[in-house]
Amino acid sequence: MISDSCPKRIKVLHLIKSLGRGGAEKLIPETALVHDQNKFEFHCLYFYHQDQNILDELQAAGIQTHLIPAKNLELFFKIKKVKHFVLEQGFDIIHAHLPWAGILARFVGKELAIPIVYTEHNTWERYNKISYLGNRFTFKHQDVAIAVSNEVALSMRLNSIWDPYRRGGRLKVIVVQNGVNTEVFRRKSVENERIEIGRLGSGILGGVSLRERLGIPENACVIGKVAVFRSQKRLWLWVELATRILKTCPETHFLLVGDGEWRERILSQVKKSGLEKNFHWVGVQKNVVPYLSLMDIYLSTSEFEGLPIAMLEAMSCEVPVVATRAGGIGEVIQHGKQGFLSEIEEWEELEDYCIQLLQNPELRKTMAQAARDRVIEKFSMKRMVSELERIYMEVIKVGK
Repeated sequence: MISDSCPKRIKVLHLIKSLGRGGAEKLIPETALVHDQNKFEFHCLYFYHQDQNILDELQAAGIQTHLIPAKNLELFFKIKKVKHFVLEQGFDIIHAHLPWAGILARFVGKELAIPIVYTEHNTWERYNKISYLGNRFTFKHQDVAIAVSNEVALSMRLNSIWDPYRRGGRLKVIVVQNGVNTEVFRRKSVENERIEIGRLGSGILGGVSLRERLGIPENACVIGKVAVFRSQKRLWLWVELATRILKTCPETHFLLVGDGEWRERILSQVKKSGLEKNFHWVGVQKNVVPYLSLMDIYLSTSEFEGLPIAMLEAMSCEVPVVATRAGGIGEVIQHGKQGFLSEIEEWEELEDYCIQLLQNPELRKTMAQAARDRVIEKFSMKRMVSELERIYMEVIKVGK
């Protein structure tokens, strides 16, 4: 509840190309819910509208949303329009996310006396050539670049034309690792799961649990993944591992939450395996906690990552992780404690790690608790938001 008697709030404009259901986008409403909204007022300006979006989450988090239609290169013809919008609204800070919005924010910031904060969610080597070069040539023209992991920060240092650590300019690079609201992301019991499904369903499901609804036997272990279905996730390897695991542990079930351009190829691969009854695809879900609560293992085969939010959410729901050491994953998972890691190109090792956990319930239980403890200690949303608010206050102070 925002008090009418509080002083003028600091107006922060989140700038992002689109509002899909990726980790970078979801962080905007999730951080806003934890921010002190007596001190900060949040808006979000986006440019590409898609059907599966997070508009309702933004609005529920108290964020005012704005759309200026544009795609990629069209953004550069919107600089003047965005500049006028910023002036009309009287924003104090622009916080941009991902390269296209970052490049646009820097052009706007060159003409206005407004602090620019940019969050980099991935390593630069993974961007296409146009966004990579645009990011590189404009990178100096902002106040703070936030890296979501140490690997992302290193990538910025190696690729930036002007080394931000040596030059005396305005730019600072700060690592603020992604966080999760550990109060929201808690494992649900079977009883709570039934209530949740009753609320989400059309009424005909009654007290049917999610496990029953999906056709997963009561005592079957579940290996899962929440992801946007794109090439970096290498979900074809995920399915390949699943089919191998089933040869040793045939009662295991596999749960995929999400959607994307690779959907048809992945579902076709599942069908061709002849093991469809052990696979469950549930599409995009606004509330993933019930699905994470079904999982006994979170399996990730990614080629590259920043610091995956979905993995942190799974850990917060007491799910041990078996994953490639992609991006910031290796900064979170301590091999043998919260799960197991392989090198990116040695993904076949993940099969044995999953089987080891499936066959050892006590080890699974120990790692599950260690996963949640790790998130609470090092990757909580409270810690992340505290660091963001400190950055906001510092750039405003410097700007004055």
